[in-house]
Amino acid sequence: MSAATTSALPYVPLTSFPTDAPATGGDSLTEDFNVYYQSGDIAWILTSTALVLLMIPGVGFFYSGLARRKSALSLIWLSVMATAVVSFQWFFWGYSLAFSHSAGKYIGNLENIGFRNVLGAPSVAAATIPDLLFAIFQGMFAAITVALAVGAVAERGRMLPCVIYMFIWSTVIYDPIACWTWNPSGWAANMGSIDFAGGTPVHIASGTAALAYSYMLGKRRGHGTQELNYRPHNVTHIVIGTVFLWVGWFGFNAGSAGAANVRAVMAAVVTNLAACVGGITWCLVDYRLEKKWSTVGFCSGVIAGLVAITPGSGFVPAWAAVVFGVCGGAFCNYATKLKYFLRCDDALDIFAVHGVGGFVGNILTAFFAADYIAHLDGSTEIDGGWLNHNWVQLGYQLADSVAGGAYSFGGTCIILGALGFLGTWIPALRLRATEEEEILGIDDVEIGEFAYDYVELAREAKTPEDDDAMSHHSIVRTSSHEGHEKNHDSMGSQQPLH
Repeated sequence: MSAATTSALPYVPLTSFPTDAPATGGDSLTEDFNVYYQSGDIAWILTSTALVLLMIPGVGFFYSGLARRKSALSLIWLSVMATAVVSFQWFFWGYSLAFSHSAGKYIGNLENIGFRNVLGAPSVAAATIPDLLFAIFQGMFAAITVALAVGAVAERGRMLPCVIYMFIWSTVIYDPIACWTWNPSGWAANMGSIDFAGGTPVHIASGTAALAYSYMLGKRRGHGTQELNYRPHNVTHIVIGTVFLWVGWFGFNAGSAGAANVRAVMAAVVTNLAACVGGITWCLVDYRLEKKWSTVGFCSGVIAGLVAITPGSGFVPAWAAVVFGVCGGAFCNYATKLKYFLRCDDALDIFAVHGVGGFVGNILTAFFAADYIAHLDGSTEIDGGWLNHNWVQLGYQLADSVAGGAYSFGGTCIILGALGFLGTWIPALRLRATEEEEILGIDDVEIGEFAYDYVELAREAKTPEDDDAMSHHSIVRTSSHEGHEKNHDSMGSQQPLH
């Protein structure tokens, strides 16, 4: 490629935001903020924000399809509720704790509490967009991280303590990890660790938190026996969730470039390629064992590939995305067996896909990060990874990954231990549903609504004790349409999946 002068480039730099401006976010009555930013950059990050928001119901549908029918709606409810709870937390003090301009090495301060002074000044981590836009974009990251983690409550966790946990966890766990990873003042960022879109703050943190939550809740009733005849109840939900996540991940990764530039394009390219290769890899591994082309396996592999490429999406060349997809799909597939070794009922394999996938992605980034890819935005300079003979990068990536995973796992255990202790005195804070409530299903007990017009429980009643617990419930129950009772016989003839 021949050298190009600045005057030959189509991009014309805008006026820089005044460096001596007071730390108030700027005064829109005396200056025009729009002259400091490219409208295309703002439009792209706004679009990316909406795409990341789309991922959250995608998580809900994916988890709902993996669970049994009687708890399907609760997982969608928790995913959407995570958006509401964490968005408020982020506005209240989360953004300030993670991205305040005068943050410390481990956590920020409260100078931006309630979005105070968050307006038109450049953001601390992306000078190409205003603070206000960066705040809402990163708020979606915080929300989806919590939504990923709370899938651990599947089929036996109570909802009120989980909602309280969302607020506490995002404050105590997510915000510090986001600060040390992405805030220029953070210890990991200063050490030299590179994480483009959330290998540690999003995936390792949520995966290890889900593992801890699963441990603290204990195993589902009948786990490890024929009594728990477990299989995904709605593969269509899984496919819909996968599509939402796949589309949204373009905003998740490419939006992390902070601008509409060539680096964002490369991030989109490697994101899609890793997803495709991850899905194929998982599908092939499953076929080798079961001689079936599993739809669930393909969808799981797509997510594994997306998770793996997340930390490296703005640092690695396109060909490396194939390696990320293969390793993500294969390692996460085999990691689903870890729950048996760990004697933990991680019902939705969150740790296997997100915890292990995030770790794999961080390590591969140390190998394949390239300085010329990072510089596609025209400004970012890194030492690169092993491709650039920067051997020490592996140590940086390992340190960040282990620190994030250990902090999230240990902190989650402490948070849930405290809530569990309070639950012995305040029944509303009990973490786990009772045996009878678990038999009936979280949808019925906690929400009183269902994901479908009817809930058929006949095949889920395995013992006389179960029948006693459900004696006051009909085998086929309508949720809102009394007219469906006329079709009772035809509905009852359908064979449900569990």
